[in-house]
Amino acid sequence: MSYRPVPTMIERLTPIWELVLRRSPIAVDENFFSLGGTLQSADTLFAAIELEFGREMPGATIYHAQTIADLAFLLEQPALPRFSRLVQIKAAREQPPIFIVHGLAGTVPFFELASHLRTAHPVYGLQAKGLDGLEEPSACVEEMAALYLDSIREVQTNGPYVLVGYSFGGLVALEMAQRLTSNREQVALLALVDSYPHLQFLSPGQRLRLVARRAMRIQGIKQRLTRAISCMGRGLDRGWHVSRIRERGFDRPRIPRLSLEHATSRVKENGYIALSRYQPQYYDGKMMFVKSGSDQYYPDNPVAVWAHLAAEFEFEVVPGGHLDMVTTDVESLASVLTRYITAALDRDSAHAELLESRW
Repeated sequence: MSYRPVPTMIERLTPIWELVLRRSPIAVDENFFSLGGTLQSADTLFAAIELEFGREMPGATIYHAQTIADLAFLLEQPALPRFSRLVQIKAAREQPPIFIVHGLAGTVPFFELASHLRTAHPVYGLQAKGLDGLEEPSACVEEMAALYLDSIREVQTNGPYVLVGYSFGGLVALEMAQRLTSNREQVALLALVDSYPHLQFLSPGQRLRLVARRAMRIQGIKQRLTRAISCMGRGLDRGWHVSRIRERGFDRPRIPRLSLEHATSRVKENGYIALSRYQPQYYDGKMMFVKSGSDQYYPDNPVAVWAHLAAEFEFEVVPGGHLDMVTTDVESLASVLTRYITAALDRDSAHAELLESRW
């Protein structure tokens, strides 16, 4: 009888990656997100892994095992380790690191953005509590800030700190900066990206204008959907649509209980609660703000919202929509953030040299 070696973990994982990502070959050290992987395809990947190995794993595992080799190592362990809330999205040597706080979904969609930041500093994203599908998501901005400060101290124990908050994450980054400065820690940069408080914390005039903008946006969406459905209906039927899906040759496995799809839904629900509860307080420092140029869902004048809540406030507008600016149309935002980071750290370095010379 001939001997047949048992396939290694990597040999079993590789065809699953190739099937899900529709690429072949894939090297063991190639990054999932660099290969075009998305949060949706991550759920498909772990559903397939559950079928192959009989082992359920959170979809958020992909943030901490982004290659076949890393994922194979985790699968060889009897139990998953306790993951940090920090996700390294760009490796580099310079200090201090750059920390980007997630939006309402709690995920870390910043890999493309980080790759365009022209800085030699490492970049970390902060993922929400509960994204693993195991913990209960937080519904309190103050709690999130405390948890994330504990996490960033795993890689940086002292200032200056560089904090960037995207959308809802801007409120969390603001609260983190408040806590750091109250403890006499230095915040070199606080940058908010398209981030606003809940509608109830805006002035009456701001609320009125924003409600009108959102009503116009919803009407426009309805009109576009009506036209799209009308076009799709001409010459098509349900049987044709289903047959085309089947022709693609890959039936999506059942979405597992610990999927990112399920987890982000729960995180969002609690995030909305946290948003509605959190009223920003005055920040005795400098706040930088970046606004999306084409989004109609948010206030059109960040100065009116934020300028009275910070000792210094500056803002600028970049092209693109709210989601596009951190996912597919990242160059403009990356350029602005690079400039902010460089200027902030240069100021901090000059200040430190001045203090040292006085001694």
